[in-house]
Amino acid sequence: MNIFKATAGFEQWLAKRLPIVRQDVALKHALMAQNPFSFFRATFYRWLQHWPEACEKLAKAPAVLGVGDLHIENFGTWRDAEGRLIWGVNDLDEAFPAPYTFDLVRLAASAYLAIDSDHLKMTKREAAEAIEEGYRDSIADGGQAFVLAEHHTRLRLLATSHLRDPVQFWDKMQKYPTYTAGLPDEARKLIEESLPLPKRPYQLRRRIAGLGSLGHPRILALSSWQGALIAREAKGIRTSAWVWYKNSSSDVVYGLKLVNTAIRVQDPTVLFRGHWVVRRLAPDCSRIELASLAVLKDESQLLYDMGWEAANMHFGSPSAIPKIKKDLAARKGRWLHKSAKAMLKLTNEDWEEWRRHWKTKARPCP
Repeated sequence: MNIFKATAGFEQWLAKRLPIVRQDVALKHALMAQNPFSFFRATFYRWLQHWPEACEKLAKAPAVLGVGDLHIENFGTWRDAEGRLIWGVNDLDEAFPAPYTFDLVRLAASAYLAIDSDHLKMTKREAAEAIEEGYRDSIADGGQAFVLAEHHTRLRLLATSHLRDPVQFWDKMQKYPTYTAGLPDEARKLIEESLPLPKRPYQLRRRIAGLGSLGHPRILALSSWQGALIAREAKGIRTSAWVWYKNSSSDVVYGLKLVNTAIRVQDPTVLFRGHWVVRRLAPDCSRIELASLAVLKDESQLLYDMGWEAANMHFGSPSAIPKIKKDLAARKGRWLHKSAKAMLKLTNEDWEEWRRHWKTKARPCP
């Protein structure tokens, strides 16, 4: 199956599970052609097809409830119940049981793409080593969440960089187009439950964001509280693309389970219900993009932290940890580096094919 057949098959499956936004899917097709990193983020379903062939031995590693679509832009910040700034994985749309090695290889491959595009200055081997070291240390030490209070200065710099300026952020939020469709009852209830008291009127806008989830309905609720703007986003969610790949009939959404079982400081504004999730949006509560990495001087430490955080997520499967420790002890050499290179090669080949022919071969969204 080539990239065009895979994309058409996945989007047909998706359309049966969500009221997809067709113009956003068309935009996604165009963005996939722009650069390999955008293509990588948008085509998790294709990664699943390549995985068992390119990483046959790793595919037999102990299974955990994994993040799935783990990459270097799937990290961000939020405020906990005490108002403290927390850093960690911030998108669990593709959470699903899988080998623990899956998350690590995908994270390493995303770092390689960042290196290829000059967003990271280290070597690919150094990137893989930093991720693996962080993961091994976290598994050995029992994990620990990242609270950006007394510690983690470099992560605080990411959270407060000029690219997350409040004026720019709220200007962007207010420029999204008005949401004119009917607001689903589930989404309305979640939005209103998440807003602070006393409740005030809110405006609805259609938010266009992400790449892997571009095409999912995203409804932005803008309001004001105590004299300043606040925002909540309701996003349509569905079970992982793993279900499409396995040709399964499962409709289980694992994101909530992973949130509740991993080593994690909870975001009190994140609410799940049915096939919707609502969360707070704010300048310091959103994902950290590649462009923000320029503020860092110690890239190895950042990737070490990402590896550590991957283990924090895998601690949500406690019965698997002894098996992971045994499996890791047996893995020598550059297994992560070699596997990430193999998957990256296949991703780049798919991107080249998509870039050349998407205008004529990509099918319109059903």
